[in-house]
Amino acid sequence: MTTEQIADITLTTTVVSQMMNNVYLLERGADRVLIDAANEPERLLEVIGDEPLQTVITTHRHPDHIGALAEVAAATGARLICGRPDKDAIDAATGTTSESVWTGDTIRQGSIELEVIGLVGHTPGAIALALRTEGNPVYLFSGDSLFPGGPGKTNTPGDFTSLMDDLETRIFGVFGDDTVVLPGHGDRTTLGAERPHLGEWRERGW
Repeated sequence: MTTEQIADITLTTTVVSQMMNNVYLLERGADRVLIDAANEPERLLEVIGDEPLQTVITTHRHPDHIGALAEVAAATGARLICGRPDKDAIDAATGTTSESVWTGDTIRQGSIELEVIGLVGHTPGAIALALRTEGNPVYLFSGDSLFPGGPGKTNTPGDFTSLMDDLETRIFGVFGDDTVVLPGHGDRTTLGAERPHLGEWRERGW
């Protein structure tokens, strides 16, 4: 578990399960948001602690990102939010009910605001979340849609093309090179580090 400050927001990153999922907790005063209740619910509830958790956001519907969702929701009473095209699958798999969002929406939890970017390809309803704070780079929680070295896994050429199109237009075409990318697994990167390789990713097809 690691903790850092982004302006007056505390970001705690916890790695869970053999899949090494990153779970992100954002805190600003009494406002608290968890991104991806992936697994190990007892451990996540320890990280969350006794203070109220108001919101849990799920970046996409894959099982390794929703394994603790039902338990965390039951223990905290938090509202649940996910990408619109993934909502039915997440609700069915977890027995929970999520609100749905998509590109252009903003998730607000008190003083915490996250811009929603839909990225179709890794799953139909995957979302990234952009956190803007004054005087700091944008922090982009990319789920499994963008990693150091390339886009997330896709199952068909059409899905790959869709994901690359969305990444280029909605991510690389909007945010600056200093944008910090925090993926669903593994190390962080920046858009500046990845931007020169977009053509390579297109050519190789993954």
